[in-house]
Amino acid sequence: QVQLVESGGGLVQPGGSLRLSCAASGSIFSIYAMGWYRQAPGKQRELVAAYASRGSTNYADSVKGRFTISRDNAKNTVYLQMNSLKPEDTAVYYCNAVAPMTRDNYWGQGTQVTVSS
Repeated sequence: QVQLVESGGGLVQPGGSLRLSCAASGSIFSIYAMGWYRQAPGKQRELVAAYASRGSTNYADSVKGRFTISRDNAKNTVYLQMNSLKPEDTAVYYCNAVAPMTRDNYWGQGTQVTVSS
């Protein structure tokens, strides 16, 4: 089992950067696949970036080249570095963890990212 706490959201101007953090507690963090999702009002929740085993990563087409997911197992933390932010990136961003074998999902509380002039 893991518990996830997100931080780092806020207001930023277009073209700016933010780094989101997701701190995990409990179980064995290093073996869990991790991801970041986002959801804007009136839209479906979408996968932004995922970090699986062996360091493999996947990104939504809309964020490729701008966002980077990483993890620090020593700190039990996963990050989402967001650069060249656009207004359409505005959403609540959620940290997600998937347990091995059972594929159970765990979610953070979400952190608001607003990109506006």
